[in-house]
This record gives sequence, C-alpha cells and structure tokens, in this order.
Amino acid sequence: MKILIINGPNIQLLGKREPEVYGHATLDDLHKHLKCTAVELSVDIEFFQSNHEGDIVDRIAEAFNSGIDGIVINPAAYTHTSIAIHDALRGVNIPTVEVHISNILSRESFRHCSLTAPACLGVVAGLGIDGYEWAFRALVRRLVNKKTTHN
Repeated sequence: MKILIINGPNIQLLGKREPEVYGHATLDDLHKHLKCTAVELSVDIEFFQSNHEGDIVDRIAEAFNSGIDGIVINPAAYTHTSIAIHDALRGVNIPTVEVHISNILSRESFRHCSLTAPACLGVVAGLGIDGYEWAFRALVRRLVNKKTTHN
C-alpha cells in the first residue's frame, strides 16, 4: 500500500511561521514522524509539497497512474479557494483525508469553509502535526478494511 502526503503553500515554513498557531515542529520533523508510522503500519509513504496550485493538481493527477492507494492532503490556504484541487481529487477518486494543523473553525471566518473537504473521506483539524498521524492511520485502516471486505 502506498500513501501520498500532499502539503500546500507555506507548509515548508513549519517551525518558523507563526509557531503559536502551527507549533515548533518542522516539515522535516513531520516527515520523520510519518515515516516511523508508515514502517509501523507496513505502508509505503511519499511526500509532496508545493506553493503552487497547478503543481498540486498535477501531482494528484499523477497519483492516479503511479499506484497511490490513498492521499492525506493539507491544502493549506488552497483549502478555502481551490475548486481545481477539489476537482482533481474528485477526478482521480483516490480515497483522501484532509488535515489541518490548526483548528480552521476557530480562526478567521474566511477559513471556516473548505472547498476541498467535500472531495475527501473526512477532515482532521486542530491537533497540530499529530493530526497527520491520525489522518494517516484512519486512511490506512479504511483502505485495509475495504480490501478485506472485497476479498
């Protein structure tokens, strides 16, 4: 099983950007943590981060042909603006969980609406970078259960 972790704009600044909101862990810290979780779950993991909407859309489309079984995505600011990312997720029909480091519902009102969430199985928000692990685990569990019920 292969899971793709996609991060949108400014996530490369983790640990530096607004640590009171996003914490002190870096993107590298997040990758190391998720690699350990992937080993524990016997799952392959791949990471992608871009500040460019089109690159994210292209990577989602590539996932369809590259054996990706599931996606964990933090669209970051594109959560609230990107119909293109929503459409890409719908188009590939790969099970996806959306994740946010902060609780988007406790922040500015423009962050309360996710255009991408309707294309996802669920959303994990407000748990810091631990939310990625829970999104990852939930997605893997869903995929494993789907395989066992179809065999």
